[in-house]
Formats: sequence, structure tokens, C-alpha cells
Amino acid sequence: MITVENLTKSFQSGNGSVRALNGVTMEVPAGAVCGVVGPSGAGKSTLARCIALLEKPDSGAIRVDGTDLVSLDGRALRAARRQIGVVPQGDSLLRQRTAAGNVALPLEAAGVSGPQRRTRVGELLDLVGLSDKASVYPDQLSGGQRQRIAVARALAAKPSVLLADEPTSALDPGTTDSVLTVLDRARAELGVTVLVVTHDMAVVRKIADDVAVLEDGRVVEHGKVLDLVSEPGSRVSSSLLPATDQAEPLRPSDGRHDVVAEVVLVGFAAVGALLPEAASRFGVELAILGGGLTRLGDTPVAKFKVGLSGERSESALKWMVERDAHVRRAPVCVDGVAA
Repeated sequence: MITVENLTKSFQSGNGSVRALNGVTMEVPAGAVCGVVGPSGAGKSTLARCIALLEKPDSGAIRVDGTDLVSLDGRALRAARRQIGVVPQGDSLLRQRTAAGNVALPLEAAGVSGPQRRTRVGELLDLVGLSDKASVYPDQLSGGQRQRIAVARALAAKPSVLLADEPTSALDPGTTDSVLTVLDRARAELGVTVLVVTHDMAVVRKIADDVAVLEDGRVVEHGKVLDLVSEPGSRVSSSLLPATDQAEPLRPSDGRHDVVAEVVLVGFAAVGALLPEAASRFGVELAILGGGLTRLGDTPVAKFKVGLSGERSESALKWMVERDAHVRRAPVCVDGVAA
């Protein structure tokens, strides 16, 4: 588990002090994939560098499995750093070394014997799907293949935490998927806790269990992805779910339907059956007015704007809420004023 408490970090610039992190607090469960997202300058990479012990924060605590890394120095600090694998932003492989030679670098630095080193390198090349590229040099690999080798190198010392800073930057969609699959396999097969810094919400959609949204050095949203997408008005929801008709405000009724609402459905059973079952059970007509279906990891999630017509429309909506549908209604107005 990674726990960050009230982390602050400032840098000096020509215009004075710049606060990159301002009281950041968040928690990443062991074995989870957490996406850290936000606009440029939000503090994402600074947070990753502090957790990786490449930058020392001004104040606050960073705990990995209960150990406060900020308080360590000397041998204890070096040992802690070995528990955190880092995939840097950009192409970081040594050109004079083969793919296998790059993966072996941390093992050589740790004094691992030749036979053990070769076994571990072989395991990692198999994990990232590049066993056939062991003797190939970086310039002969594609950008995505180089990133997968960088992930394998970061995993060489068997870390408990893997930090990846913009691992899919400048990659095409197909190549991006191959890199994200490797990160997900590292979590699933090695039990590594993965922190991914990214500007691309597609990364969160594909592999993240948790997400933290940074803005101006602060965490403005944090939690389980599937929880946040169900919260009306959340930034994560608006970024990950299909849009309904944003140009037209949500109204209690549109003149054609007795009730209009926005409904978020999570999971196979809800997405596939809840709306038609509600219509049938309560004898109402239900029309889809906007929205659509997506997948978050392996979970289907739908967001629809729906119109219901019939005497029991309100009962149908209440029944859906009781079965974990997330329903947003327009505010009730009295004499033109929202209640």
C-alpha cells in the first residue's frame, strides 16, 4: 500500500518559489493500479518523483507498506529505492546494450550472479512478450517495444511498487494497448502496486482501479474509478463516460415524457437488463434520449439520458435506484426558482 500524507514540494524559479505539490493526500491499495491524471503543470510528475525518492519533499509523509520513506537515509534509503521500480518518461534504454542487457542492468548493479540474472531476464522478457527480441538493440525496436523493455527493467529487482511516468506518450492506440497490457500483467501476475502518471484518460479507462485527479498541486478527486463515475458532476465521470446532450439542460419533463433523468448503470446485469425490466415491471414507456455504453477495465458502464412516460414513471425510477442504478434528476422548480 502507498500512503501519501500532506505532501508539499516547492521549486525555485526566476520569479520566486513555485509550489508544485500543496498538501497532497492519497492512498493506493496494495496490488491496485492507480492513475494520476491532470493538466500539464498539475504536479503529477513531481508526485511520482517524490514517491520514487528521486525528489525529497519539503514536508509530509510517504509510506510504502507502513514504512515512511521520507525519514530514511543511507543504507535504509537505498534498500527502499530497490522496492520501487521506475519507468521514466521517454525513451530511456541504453543504445549500446541489447534488450536483455538493458533488463539485466539493475541485477548487475545488485550483484546478482550470472545464472540467476539470465533466468530473471528471461522471465521478464516473457512477461512483456518480447522473448524473441532478447538479442536485439533498442534502435531495432519500435517505440512500444522499447517501453515494454523499460517496464521489464523496472521490474527486474522485484519491486513492490512500479511507477510509470507517461508510459504511453506519443504511442499510437494499438501500441498503447500493448504497453498497458504489460502494466496490468505486472499487477496481476507479480502483485505489484502500479502508479501511472498520465494525461490520457484512456489509460485510466483501460487498466486503473483507482484514480487521483491533480490540479495546481492539489488532489481534487480521488477514489475508486467505478465509484467516481457514478457521482454526478465528477470530473472522472465527465471524462470517462459517454456524453448525453450537454447543450440541453436536464429538465424534470421535456413535454414528450413525464419524467426525464440521467442514469448511470455499472456491471453486466445492470447494463443489459435494468432499463427494459423497469419499463416492463411498471408498465411505462422508456426512451433513450442520449448517452451510450463504454467499458472501464472489464466492467461495462452505461450513461443514458432517459425519458419515461406513464403513471408509474416515478416508481420505475425509484425501483432502479434500489437496484444500484445512479439516477440524477433535474432540480424541482417552484415558481421558476430551483428548490
